[in-house]
Amino acid sequence: MIRLLIADDEALERETLADIVAHRFEHEVTIETAENGRKAADTAVLWGADLILMDIEMPGMNGLDAARAVLEQRPECKVIFVTAYSLFQYAHEAMHLGACDYLLKPVNPDEVEASIRKAIRQIEAGRRLAELAPVEPEPEADPESDAAEAGENDRNALVMAHVRKYMEDNYMFDLSLDSVSEILHISPAYLSAQFKKYQKMNFLDCLTELRINAAKELLTDPFRSAAEVASMVGYEDSSYFARTFKKRTGMTPTQYRREAAKAAREARL
Repeated sequence: MIRLLIADDEALERETLADIVAHRFEHEVTIETAENGRKAADTAVLWGADLILMDIEMPGMNGLDAARAVLEQRPECKVIFVTAYSLFQYAHEAMHLGACDYLLKPVNPDEVEASIRKAIRQIEAGRRLAELAPVEPEPEADPESDAAEAGENDRNALVMAHVRKYMEDNYMFDLSLDSVSEILHISPAYLSAQFKKYQKMNFLDCLTELRINAAKELLTDPFRSAAEVASMVGYEDSSYFARTFKKRTGMTPTQYRREAAKAAREARL
């Protein structure tokens, strides 16, 4: 069961979101509500929220500060921001905090459902990953037999496949060797070695590949700036994103967008 907290200072908005969630996730979530940012932060930590639908503009502690306070103590908690303000500054900060999504009011029930289902998949992927955590061997330990070694190899291969899937679902967040190894309760060095052994590429190269491939798709939308795309795929620094993108593709994001638009026009002829 997913523990979902709805935080909004407007009673009608809280009720609307609660009704949508209760109707569409009847047997999947338990709901709590908070009418301000301070209560949202306290409730999320004490209750152990897995997911928060967080309004940004609230009196006292706003939603961004409340989310930051929660994530300092519960980094595994997922946050979906819900706001009436379509400001890029808000969206950028929300993505920097690791938000799952950013929804505009008045909310569309289908969009709310899709966003929550995406977050639930991420939560469940994290739980599965933690359950699969390999036992990191002591440096001096030797396999007891060939069969034991084969069994350990099979298990580690499965775990690293799940790590890859977890990266595919979460590449847009602040993902790192440290954060994933913390979920698995193993050292970053051991994760790095095992990932390269079974995935045939290192962790950072895999993460970069996922982010750049997602950026290519997003850049086909002419209404998204390169800075916005950078934020959406997990890069806080748009200049670093541009350098990484060019290193991987041979083109700047702007050049890639131009070439992609040209190819699309030629394909329609």
